[in-house]
Amino acid sequence: MGTAVRDDLILSHAVITAEVKAPFDRVDIAQWLKTLPTHEYQRCAPGDHKAAGYTVDDDGTPMSINIEMIGTGLVIQQYRFDVAQPHYCRMVSLSDILTPAGWTTTQVIWELRMEQLDGDCCRYTNTVTSHPTEDFLEFIADQGQTFAEAAQARQEASGRHCRIETPRYAQSIAVWATARSAVTA
Repeated sequence: MGTAVRDDLILSHAVITAEVKAPFDRVDIAQWLKTLPTHEYQRCAPGDHKAAGYTVDDDGTPMSINIEMIGTGLVIQQYRFDVAQPHYCRMVSLSDILTPAGWTTTQVIWELRMEQLDGDCCRYTNTVTSHPTEDFLEFIADQGQTFAEAAQARQEASGRHCRIETPRYAQSIAVWATARSAVTA
């Protein structure tokens, strides 16, 4: 019970892409995440993104801490780096959510990928998948909400949020990579 993740259920899933010009060989998503300033994070989803930081877990695993609004919930993401490569990162968070009805948890998997299309033309893909925890399922049941209703609301909110942040993340990564190119040129 509690924080056990129900990976057989999908609460929400969004895959959004954005094309951007960036020096592909200088793109390093893992390093960008580890050095992402709070104010740049806020610019990537104005009003929704509240704060970002970098730390390590007890076992030394790198972590990105993100605080954001998704719909009516204040979500505290504690992303553990599962894969941390220059062109692909996969991070997994057991996230705390403060809703108008109280606290609950979900698992969120965030994948960031940059592909080279041609020269400096690149495609950034932002994938966010959320699974409920047992705690979440009990929480919504106590509120008289079905899983289908909760999933529909979360899908709408998460989809809207990802459509806002994806092109801004792509541009932020591109600017970061271009600045790295200028420094090493």
